Amino acid sequence: MNLHGRALHYVFKIPDRGAIPAFYKKILGMKVLRHEEFKDGCEAQCNGAYDGRWSKTMIGYGVEDTNFVLELTYNYGVHSYEKGNEFVGITIQDGEILKRAQAENWPVKEGNVLESPGGYQFFIVDSPVPDDKDRILKVSLASSNLSKSLNYWNGILGLTIYDRTEKSATFGFDEKATKLELVDIGVPIERREAYGRIAFSIPYEEQEPLSERIEEHKQTILTPLLTLPTPGKATVRVIILADPDGHEICFVEDEGFRSLSEADYESEQVLELQMKKDRS
Repeated sequence: MNLHGRALHYVFKIPDRGAIPAFYKKILGMKVLRHEEFKDGCEAQCNGAYDGRWSKTMIGYGVEDTNFVLELTYNYGVHSYEKGNEFVGITIQDGEILKRAQAENWPVKEGNVLESPGGYQFFIVDSPVPDDKDRILKVSLASSNLSKSLNYWNGILGLTIYDRTEKSATFGFDEKATKLELVDIGVPIERREAYGRIAFSIPYEEQEPLSERIEEHKQTILTPLLTLPTPGKATVRVIILADPDGHEICFVEDEGFRSLSEADYESEQVLELQMKKDRS
């Protein structure tokens, strides 16, 4: 099966929305693309296993139609998340990030590693990125058994292997787009409250064959194909899978998502208002 997909975003749970202007904007140099508030939990658990009020902020270096971005989810009343060992880090190529970190007295760890509020690692490649390449190079997740990861991501899902070492493999749909790296850590994966999710889009007509293939290979479907409504915006159909280590993978229909993900820069004002209320 050859999916025709693109990498969309990685989902973080953030315990403090103050991290958005303080780290993601000021240090990493990203911009808020759209912000949304929700009264109830997501049917596909986009915000994790929480039923209450939450928000999501899409942030990145360019519009979601052509750039890999981050989805920062905030659950009201939840101010910390226990971290497991499943998330390794995100690699960004940019010649200005370390300069901004130094100017803001933000700690830079050995190997040009920055840590966000909430404890997520970002590996910085300190050089300009070509105009035709995504600045977010890869998302790195842990694998307990690289052979099983290879069989799932390449053998079953059909993603291309772009790089392979004894302890890691890098997968994707496009040479110049953001990749997924699986790093063999040699121990079982423990996913705790802070677990994330990676999202890809594929054509609508490829979602059902993908579901059938996952069932055929007796792999895990966390959320069967369903249509998610977003008030005032396009509805999209999604299917949520889990790889052998439990990493969540969202495959959303590409057509609907391109409409849903149009930038809404004015919505940052809603975020700013909510952050003021958080502080009061």
